[in-house]
Amino acid sequence: MSAAVERILELMNDLESENLEFKEARRSYDFGALLKYCAALANEGGGKVILGVTDQRPRRVVGTNAFGRIERTRAGLMEKLQLRIEVEEVMHPNGRILVFTVPQRPVGVPIKADGIYWARLGDSTVPMPEDQLRSIFDEAGHDFSADVCPGASPSDLDPVAVEEFRKRWIAKSGNTLLAQPSWEQLLRDAEVIVDSGVTFAGLILFGTGQALRKHLAQAEVVFEYRSTESAGPAQQRKEYQRAFFSFYDDLWNTINLRNDLQQYQDGLFILDVPTLEERSVREAVLNAVSHRDYRLGASVFIRQYSKRVMIESPGGFPAGISPENVLDRQYPRNRRIADIFAKCGLVERSGQGVNLMFELAIRGGKLPPDFAGTDRYQVSLTLHGQVQDPAFLKFLEKVGRETTASFGTHDLILLDLIHRGQFIPDRLRQRIGQLMDMGVVESAGRGRSIHYLLSRRFYTIIGKKGTYTRRKGLDRQTNKQLLLEHIRKNAKEGSRLEELQQVLPSLSRAAIQWMMHELKAGDLVRVEGRTRGARWYPASREDKR
Repeated sequence: MSAAVERILELMNDLESENLEFKEARRSYDFGALLKYCAALANEGGGKVILGVTDQRPRRVVGTNAFGRIERTRAGLMEKLQLRIEVEEVMHPNGRILVFTVPQRPVGVPIKADGIYWARLGDSTVPMPEDQLRSIFDEAGHDFSADVCPGASPSDLDPVAVEEFRKRWIAKSGNTLLAQPSWEQLLRDAEVIVDSGVTFAGLILFGTGQALRKHLAQAEVVFEYRSTESAGPAQQRKEYQRAFFSFYDDLWNTINLRNDLQQYQDGLFILDVPTLEERSVREAVLNAVSHRDYRLGASVFIRQYSKRVMIESPGGFPAGISPENVLDRQYPRNRRIADIFAKCGLVERSGQGVNLMFELAIRGGKLPPDFAGTDRYQVSLTLHGQVQDPAFLKFLEKVGRETTASFGTHDLILLDLIHRGQFIPDRLRQRIGQLMDMGVVESAGRGRSIHYLLSRRFYTIIGKKGTYTRRKGLDRQTNKQLLLEHIRKNAKEGSRLEELQQVLPSLSRAAIQWMMHELKAGDLVRVEGRTRGARWYPASREDKR
């Protein structure tokens, strides 16, 4: 089986989403329809249009005769859309497949076809909604926090909050001369006050409660504590509608009141791990304040539960930022606010706050932060506090001591995914080789069935030799023998592919299909029926056993 065919089989098993579209197109396909789908995919992050595969699950390769001159088709798409479209022709045993790969649109530039900006709705293309189109054009917008707030004056600012900022700025810079200017001159030096007035950054960070309620009521942070998941009023609620520098510490102190310690044993010692890491929570709050969209009327919400905290901030991720690349890209939506935070040491200019949250969570044996619930209208961040596996804490400590290794954020994420047996995204796979060279990761299986696990010596260190044996799994020949034994024992009624997946649950559907083809080619099994109704039986010479 060629690598191209394997990729197609893998895509066929995926759920159709914003970036994947299947069409039968047995005989032909309309160029105009293809053009619309490519425009819609580009507007929604890029993706693939695949011709020659049924769109209903379970998907089947049926082959396509559409677009015999694929380079001409590609040139036409690129001319109409002004995007670099790639076309791949894949020859499958059941027919020819065409794969059109569409890149993401440029920042702030929606893509149109036939004069219309297209989006997807189910299996169809529709004109893009006005709010989505407006948000795309806004991507190339300016720094709202640097704008002057009409009607606001220095008298609307809280000198106590300014002095808190001064104290932090001196501590960060070591410049004691910052103690001399008046508070108004200090804010001019920080570009919070400009010749034309007070910026929105000044109002958000230093404004009095009365001024915020008058000029920017949505610039508030609402804290809630809930002991359970059930609906109803919160056990505690605080609404901070005043200068950020006047409540920043009080917010953490309120959260820390219910920040329980979790204990685990390492040899003779009992070690304490706080449920919520202070640095992680503070970074999350700073991100919410500096990256939210203040043009939206909603507030920042912080909801604390017994073992986690959720931070919701209005406005989706800035242009070009997603949960997948948030560790590698920075785009401060409100740069003036971010600059002020950097001056006084609350954040680093390099924007490594999210990296820090991931590192602290994984090193603490907790689930990494996740952005479930994030959409174009809000960013939702959950910091998990429950220690999942104390042995993993010991593992990371011993790895560091025995290999003198210094793991970066992506290395820690990769180790965590391998430890929990989770899917490894392509962007992290290139780092596996380095971890294998260090002797902390091993591979098992081959080809499409390859998987990775923590090395044997470290499972031995943490007393989990059995886990190592289970995760290491069996070799390919043994796996095929297990499949064959199951088919023999169920020779009368036959075995469905779903049953065979239960025999080897750690392997992908495509990997099991390929092993079944090998058994069939060896005259050990035969198949009756097609697609979901197909059943596998021992081959004729096997029946006699």
